[in-house]
Amino acid sequence: MATNEEQIRTLIEGWAEAVRRGDLDRVLADHTADIVMFDVPPPYEGARGLDAYRETWPPFFAWQSTGASFDIESLDVTAGDDVAFAHALLRCGTKEEFADNPDNRLRLTIGLRRENGRWVVAHEHHSFPLVDRDDA
Repeated sequence: MATNEEQIRTLIEGWAEAVRRGDLDRVLADHTADIVMFDVPPPYEGARGLDAYRETWPPFFAWQSTGASFDIESLDVTAGDDVAFAHALLRCGTKEEFADNPDNRLRLTIGLRRENGRWVVAHEHHSFPLVDRDDA
């Protein structure tokens, strides 16, 4: 049987693959009804609940369809028996954005809990470093 860390890694890698494919049903799978996500774009108070989380994805998929990438470069998982967290760096951007700033990475933090014997995502936090255009 896979360890908690291995189960969570598989869950997150599957989620990222679903994001790349634009598969909204799969993106939503394995998330709690009361998920809270703090994202790069507004709303500033975050998306709270699965319906609000669902609404954040169509604009992202539209942007991604212009040729943007969404690839995990590093993923670290720490898991107990009932709660866990993971943090990752992702290459998320268009060719033009990486030409301007090749080192820029999306920072992802995920909080999980075990419900009914399986891991589910209860919190996501996505961010980019704030840089001046002159520093990029």
